[in-house]
Amino acid sequence: MKLVIQRVSEAAISIEDKVYARIDQGLLVLIGIGHEDDAKDISYLVQKLVQLRIFGDEQGLMNRSVRDIDGDILLVSQFTLFAATKKGNRPSFMQAARPDIAVPLYEQFKTELEAHLGKPVATGVFGADMKVSLVNDGPVTILMDSKFIV
Repeated sequence: MKLVIQRVSEAAISIEDKVYARIDQGLLVLIGIGHEDDAKDISYLVQKLVQLRIFGDEQGLMNRSVRDIDGDILLVSQFTLFAATKKGNRPSFMQAARPDIAVPLYEQFKTELEAHLGKPVATGVFGADMKVSLVNDGPVTILMDSKFIV
C-alpha cells in the first residue's frame, strides 16, 4: 500500500465540474492499493498517518499531527501510484489491485482512519474521473509505503 501525503491549507475534488468534497487545513492523501496488500498494511499506515508530525507548533517546528491540530483529511484512491515505468514508455499497472480487491480495502482504510482521527474523512469516488485541486502548505509532501519501511 502506498500513500502520497500532502500537507494542505485547502484541497478539493471535483467530479463533472461540481465540487464533490472539500477540506481546509489538513492532509490530502492519495492511496494506491496493491494486490498483495491486506489489513496489516491498513493498520500500520493509518496509525502512522494520524500520528505523523508535520504541522508546525508555536516555534514553527513540525511537532503536531493532523489529529493534534484537529485537521481534516481528504482521501483519494489512485491506482497509478503502482505504475511500473522501468520498461518502455507506457506505465504498467500490473501491481495495482483490481477493484474487487481494492474497493473493500479502500473502504476499510477509510473506516479505520475515521476511527483514529475521531471524525469523518472526506473522499472522492473510487474509479471516477476526478479533478483534484490543492494548496500544498510548505510545500510538504511525504511518501509512505507499507512494504518498504525506512
